[in-house]
Amino acid sequence: MSTASGQERIVVGIDGSPQSKAALSWAIDEARLRGRGLRVIHVFPALISIASTPTTEYLPQVEKEQAAMFEQALAAAPPMDDLDVERLLIGGNPSEELVNASRGANLLVLGSHGVGSFRGMLLGSVSIHCVQQAHCPVVVVRHPHDDH
Repeated sequence: MSTASGQERIVVGIDGSPQSKAALSWAIDEARLRGRGLRVIHVFPALISIASTPTTEYLPQVEKEQAAMFEQALAAAPPMDDLDVERLLIGGNPSEELVNASRGANLLVLGSHGVGSFRGMLLGSVSIHCVQQAHCPVVVVRHPHDDH
């Protein structure tokens, strides 16, 4: 399939959670239905330092662990062989990086991460930020088991 421009891409943020797996599955179906490319993004928080460990020692280990999780999530996803898929692993603020990725995209897809006693009705902070700030329409996909 030919490479899709930014306007023809669906961007989906994943973090390995059941909610993001549901979002990825939904985005794959939507990309196929619309004939769009897919940009799958995992943004992990990039800390400056932890426990007095210099970033130069800490960040490569975190990036390695996050890359393994990212590849594992992609391997468990429905087949995407027929789609133009771009995979991005980014260290930074998830809310801001996903909003940046929405610039020029056709659609931004995220999983819900609601908390509290009304978990099925709430969004997580990243989803709320993206719904309010994204440069394109946003779809927040609930995990099928969030209804309990």
